[in-house]
Amino acid sequence: MKSRGPFCIRNAAADTFAMVVFCFISGMIIEIFISGMTFEQSLASRTLSIPVNIAIAFPYGLFRDYVLRQGARISDTGVMKNISDLVAYVLFQSPVYAAILFTVGASTDQIVTAVTSNAVVSCGMGVLYGYFLDMCRKWFRVPGYYQEA
Repeated sequence: MKSRGPFCIRNAAADTFAMVVFCFISGMIIEIFISGMTFEQSLASRTLSIPVNIAIAFPYGLFRDYVLRQGARISDTGVMKNISDLVAYVLFQSPVYAAILFTVGASTDQIVTAVTSNAVVSCGMGVLYGYFLDMCRKWFRVPGYYQEA
């Protein structure tokens, strides 16, 4: 099996695909149904998020892998992996999300509500995203993922 290097093209493609799809869908749900943003505001936010997510997807994947390794040093259980996914997601995504909302003209109250809601919902979203990212890495045949059962 090939070593999964930090600049694997398949890894970058899988991380980018996962980030764009997951964040578009989950972000729109949170913005409209929890934060009270209009459909137009959310669509603008999600549209702006696509190039941002493309730019941050691979660095996030590297950050997530680092956080997972640190968590595995404490415990190699599935619970620790889930906690590590949650921590990585919240720490990396919250500042990026706030900047996107600010850029599209969301009010301070909307930004605080959306980012806080996202952080709370991330208790599940970070874990779900971790599973989705792992699945995408298998689909894209990222070395170290696609040979696993």
